[in-house]
Amino acid sequence: MASLNKKVKLYLEANSKVYRDELENYKLQNDGSGDYIHTWNVSGLSKPTDSQLASYETAGNVEARNDIVRATRKSAYGNINDQLDEIYKDIDAWKARIKKIKDDNPKE
Repeated sequence: MASLNKKVKLYLEANSKVYRDELENYKLQNDGSGDYIHTWNVSGLSKPTDSQLASYETAGNVEARNDIVRATRKSAYGNINDQLDEIYKDIDAWKARIKKIKDDNPKE
């Protein structure tokens, strides 16, 4: 199940808002009975309804799985300084290694 934060992010982006720019303009809360939007101050965009948020469930699940893939890839890629050294020494070996990481960890 996609998190409320993930669905709100998708709702904002679908309505031409930059998620990072809006982080301080809404607040999510959980009082023990589930997450909900406590405060909504996004300029020019109404607070999403439950049905609007529900429409992002599938996309939110895909995004959550892709977040895991991105984290796995980032870990497998290694330090950028080491990658640059590897590119300098043998770019073809680096390209093959990166391709294998991507092939082993496909995004949806």
